[in-house]
Order: sequence, then structure tokens, then C-alpha cells
Amino acid sequence: MKAINYVQASFKDFENIAGQNIYATALEFQQYLDFLKANGHLNYRIESLSSVGPRMKLLLPGKKRPTWCVCLVSNDYLGFSQHPKVKTAVIKGVRKYGTGSGASPAIGGHFSYHRQLENKIAEFYKRKDAILYTTGYTANSATLQCLLHKDEKEGQKNDIAILDMDVHASVYEGCLTTNIKRFLHNNLEQLELILKNAQNTYRTKIVVIDGVYSQDGDLALLDKIADLTHRYGAFLMVDDAHGIGVVGDTGRGVIEMYNAFNQVDIITGTFSKALGNIGGYVIASPEIISYLKYQSKQHLFSTTATPAVTGILKAIDLIDEEPIWRTKLWENINYLKKGLIDLGLDVGTTASAVIPVKIGSIPKTLEAGRLLLKAGVYINPIMFPAVSRKNARIRMNVMATHTREHLDKVLNSFADIDRQLHISNK
Repeated sequence: MKAINYVQASFKDFENIAGQNIYATALEFQQYLDFLKANGHLNYRIESLSSVGPRMKLLLPGKKRPTWCVCLVSNDYLGFSQHPKVKTAVIKGVRKYGTGSGASPAIGGHFSYHRQLENKIAEFYKRKDAILYTTGYTANSATLQCLLHKDEKEGQKNDIAILDMDVHASVYEGCLTTNIKRFLHNNLEQLELILKNAQNTYRTKIVVIDGVYSQDGDLALLDKIADLTHRYGAFLMVDDAHGIGVVGDTGRGVIEMYNAFNQVDIITGTFSKALGNIGGYVIASPEIISYLKYQSKQHLFSTTATPAVTGILKAIDLIDEEPIWRTKLWENINYLKKGLIDLGLDVGTTASAVIPVKIGSIPKTLEAGRLLLKAGVYINPIMFPAVSRKNARIRMNVMATHTREHLDKVLNSFADIDRQLHISNK
């Protein structure tokens, strides 16, 4: 068995080690974690002692006292998890309904606040019907598992998922039990070739893309992809988890930016980012939604969301009632992005609140993460398998509640790190 090079390794290397049972694998993985910790590179699962915000109070590894850091790890883009009106709505919901729902939706766990939330998120996207899941991850994985199948008993290939290769991990999990074809990110030529070949071969064909891609922060070519998808008789599913509340004239995501409300067959997303809560949703035709409510196992056999999700109802209202938060967010995005580019750093093609600084080398990326944390900037190094092995980066999520002082601290820290590690193009 070939030894794993811890310096160049990532978590992926420990998923399935040849010749080792799970206990031996777990032991080796623990040794890798110890290696990262000894080098100051284990800045994951850091305990937070304060609420989500542009600054967070952290219990850093090896430190006895908490440290305040500028936070760029949160998807709470609009700061709604801390908005007084959202908090008030949550408190009212808990006072009225308690702290739990007590059952799965089919057998007693479907409450009026669930119905209100289904209606409200559907209306937000100019539709009539939606289904709720307890997480955004499950909204993708459970829906695809329910809708797509693979039956080789009679030599039939049945269904196929056609995926942009950069879609979220939840999409890939949802497609484990069906046929899959992947096309290079936003590559229309490859997509069309796959659609042509699948046109008369498969029963149900679903093209799955993100609206905003979570690692590069760039956008789908939604109008062109929708046109190709429907031209060849396929359905289009768009996960706009990072787009809602951020992109579009009124915060209705990439779908609004392209005015594609009637071109997307299945819309998925999460309440855990710009809407400051937890849970996922799927929006589709009344028939598909009804089918999912009675056939999607993760929905049917999971206890429904707690009354705390009543805060989402207010958060959705605030996207329209207080657009100032989206304005502030984009001021911060543009300021930080320009500052990083002026330093000669590679931020790729981001067009959202997700801003990467691409470094490439895993060891150098981990060291940059250590130095940033030491400087009081809390970020996440991202490496394989979330991105390719040669495309490691620091990923940052900008919030409307960041101040200019916070962002200047980030830029100054990157400038210092560049002098040490030479991560820029200058």
C-alpha cells in the first residue's frame, strides 16, 4: 500500500484507503488531522462563542482566550440571521407553536407555518407550489433520487441527469442511483452534444446547474442552457442557493437576472444563506410537487422543520421591504473584489458574494489560511475534492454588515501574506 503524502493530501485521500478497514482508515485520518494541527493548518470546526456576524469571537486552536476575528466564512449575506424583525418573528413562532413539530409531514407534522412558507417561497419565484425539506442539501439529493431512476432489468437505461461538473455535492449524491453525464462548466458545446445523444435514449432527462457556483462565485449561462435543454426535450433544474437575496434587481437570483421564471422547470434552494435560517425548498409544477410530497422518502419520513422557521417568512418580506441590505452587500463585494485585484490576486470570474483567491498549491493555501487566522481574519482554505487538486484557494463570503474597516483589514492581511508567500501575479 502506497503511503499518503500528508503535505499534498486532502480529505478525499482518506475516503476509501485500499486494504484498510474503517478503523484503520479512521486512525490514519486522525494522524493526518494531527499533522495539520501541528502545522497550524487545521482551521476547520473552530468553535464560535458569538453569534453569526461580520466579526466573530472564536476559540482558536492552541489559544486559552477567545479572539475576535473578521469573519468571511458565513453565508448570511444580508445579515438577516441577526435582524431584529426576523428574531422577533422567530420568538413569536416559538411562543405560539413551541420548539418542535413532533412528526413527519404526512402523519401530523404539517403545520400552518409550513404551508405559509411553501406558499411564500413559491410566490417569491412567481410560482404556485413548493415543498420544504429540512436542509438545502436534502432538497437537491432527495428530489433527484425521487425523480430519476436506473433500471437495467430489461436493458433499459431509463433516466439521466446531465450535470454541469461544478454543481454542488448534494446534486451528485442525488444522482447515485441514476445515469449521469457531466459537461465542462458552462460549456454549451459539450452540453448540446450530450443532449443530442440522450434525446431518444432516455425516458426522463434533467439538466442540473447552479445559478451561482459555490466555489468560484460565477454565474450559469442560464438563458442559453435553458434554450438548449428544452430544444432537446429535457427538463432544467437550477439550484440558486447562493443567488437568492443577492443577485437580480429584486434579489430573486440568477433566474430573475435572466428573466427565466418560466424557463426553469425545477427551482431548488436553501433558507440557510441570505434568508438567515435553515431548510431547503423545491419549486416546480403542482403535479411534481405533489408527487414529491408523497414519494420523496427524505421528506416523507423526516420530522418537519421547527417553528423557528417562521422567521423565514419575515426574511423573505425584508428582501423587498429593505433593499438597502442588498445595496450594502454589493458595495462591499465591489470594494473587496477591486482591492484584491489591485493586489494582483486571482479572484477568477466571480460575480456574486462568493470571492475566491486562487492560489493553486495545497500547502501554500493552507499556510495562507494559517497566516490569515493569525492576523485575525477567519476564512476557509478550499481544496480537493471541492475544487481540482491544482486549484486550491481561499474562499470568502461577503456580508452586507461588513464595514469598510473590516474589509481593509482583510486587504492589508492579504498584502502581508503576499510578501511572505508570493501568491499574487505581481
